[in-house]
Amino acid sequence: MRAAIFVEPNGPMSVEDVTPTDPGPRDVVVRITASGVCHSDLHVISGALPMPPPAILGHEGAGIVEAVGAEVKGLAVGDRVIGSFIPACGVCWHCLRDESHLCDNTYTVMGSPRAVRADGTPLMTMTGLGTFAEYMTCDEMSLVKIETDVPDAQLALVGCGVTTGVGAALNTAKVQPGDTVAVIGCGGVGQSVIQGARIAGASVIIAVDPVALKREAALGLGATHAVDPGEGDPVEQVKALTGGRGVDYAFEVIGLPATVAQAFDMARSGGAAVAVGVSHFTESITVPSFPLVLSEKRLLGCVYGSAQVRRDFPRLVGFVENGRLDLANMITRTLPLDDINEAFRAMTAGEVVRSVIV
Repeated sequence: MRAAIFVEPNGPMSVEDVTPTDPGPRDVVVRITASGVCHSDLHVISGALPMPPPAILGHEGAGIVEAVGAEVKGLAVGDRVIGSFIPACGVCWHCLRDESHLCDNTYTVMGSPRAVRADGTPLMTMTGLGTFAEYMTCDEMSLVKIETDVPDAQLALVGCGVTTGVGAALNTAKVQPGDTVAVIGCGGVGQSVIQGARIAGASVIIAVDPVALKREAALGLGATHAVDPGEGDPVEQVKALTGGRGVDYAFEVIGLPATVAQAFDMARSGGAAVAVGVSHFTESITVPSFPLVLSEKRLLGCVYGSAQVRRDFPRLVGFVENGRLDLANMITRTLPLDDINEAFRAMTAGEVVRSVIV
């Protein structure tokens, strides 16, 4: 099969013919029909997320089951599935407490080689998936069956960005009708936070991004206001739109300690900043102690939108089907696998909300 290989930090991906490893008894072989290009993939290439090369990247994808192992239950050849970049075993301590986004099997699933290069070098896959390929072999706990007519390119986004963003609003923050929200960083995940806040009934949704294309997209997807941080202090701009108080919830969707601090400052007394973006693994986030205590502000971490994927994937697809969630207008470009490096270039240049490999 052909796959896009991460071969060196800060270098281009290499599209090569590789040989999949034989599937185990609980493994599933999936033909990839679409794969979103996410900033987390770029974080691996840049070194912000530690993963040694060579490896098959991609963790936001959908496809069709081609083969199942002897011990696989609940999936069959021909099933349409979405990959979950955090597995959901359903039986570990966290899964039994409705916290499958913290599944105990996460790193075990991610630790198995899934293909071999022509020179015999084993290849790991990002988060145990590796969707930048024609096929992926993964553990059944990393897949969710979906019955829908939603197009492949849109369905792929549910695997990461949409679940992370919509879930941040609905599950992590639990935005309520009438709440006020700011979103710092309006790429694919940020646009999903905006849509989640809209679905929840937020009265004010402020999109904060220096890229005009992303601000315009945000206004089309549910933001009530757009703020250009290049036109002045974004904290003061957000406060000016909320009677000087700040917002109930400020979401940081970039992964920079400085913008997490901005989100904390944007939150009103009694409000919360939600850290959604992934910072470099060596960085720390600092917040001032007085507002944390005397203003009772909160800083919430958010991984995978605090999602229970076997519940939330079908729910999100249902939102798409009934028109409450717009994924079509989040996709700026579709490209073939051979153009994977162009997809990363466009992302880095701020030319797209989301590119999808089809």
